Amino acid sequence: MRFDVITLFPEFIGQATSIGVVGRARERGLVELATWNPRDHAEGGYRKVDERPFGGGPGMVMLDAPLSRTLAAARRAGEGGAEARLVYLSPQGARLTQRRIEALASEPRLILFCGRYEGVDQRFIDREVDEELSIGDYVLSGGELAAAVVIDAVARLLDGALGNAESAARDSFGDGLLDCPHYTRPERIGDDEVPAVLLSGDHGAIARWRRREQLGRTWLRRPDLLARVALDAGDRALLDEYRREWLARARPERRQPPSGGRRG
Repeated sequence: MRFDVITLFPEFIGQATSIGVVGRARERGLVELATWNPRDHAEGGYRKVDERPFGGGPGMVMLDAPLSRTLAAARRAGEGGAEARLVYLSPQGARLTQRRIEALASEPRLILFCGRYEGVDQRFIDREVDEELSIGDYVLSGGELAAAVVIDAVARLLDGALGNAESAARDSFGDGLLDCPHYTRPERIGDDEVPAVLLSGDHGAIARWRRREQLGRTWLRRPDLLARVALDAGDRALLDEYRREWLARARPERRQPPSGGRRG
């Protein structure tokens, strides 16, 4: 898969994608990355890419012309340039979710646009942008961090990117729930022991425990997610079992269950 990133700070994108899963994916040829700096397509001695906003107000707005020329150059490079989806990383965008990442991973190529300053000339957005995405309800100095998040989340879903393909399927949000707890050696740390079921060798019991922990952890931490998942009778029984045990061991002041959780 190819990522083309339009950014005023190409060195940031290069460094952020050179390590870990994405770095290995690039080494294996699973991910191709190119960066495009609007300053290289700006005119004049100062290579100006921004201007004061009409109507007054603070900050500067990115100019349409250098962005349009940069996008045209990016589209001409590689295969499928005209069809490549242009994603603008923006606080005004739709919230990024695992489901959206899965859809983006099916694309052969993505062009990611990292905004800066106060904003971007709306005419460029209206004419060229296919989709705006936000990684959260907060404002960053630019879209580079968000672009790195998208690249990382998409790359790890590509065949061969992870050492074990099952890892991605079992991650949080893979089936709409949070992941279960994980343990490794040693078996005991102080008074804390690994749950006995994980040492039992009973794969059916282990799978049941992990599913119960997924359901319970989601109920406790993200009841909004649980409310969107269709639970069968087996899942409901596991969740009820988890609730009973949690209420029995919770301190009195913490026995109020999370609001918004599924009740049955």
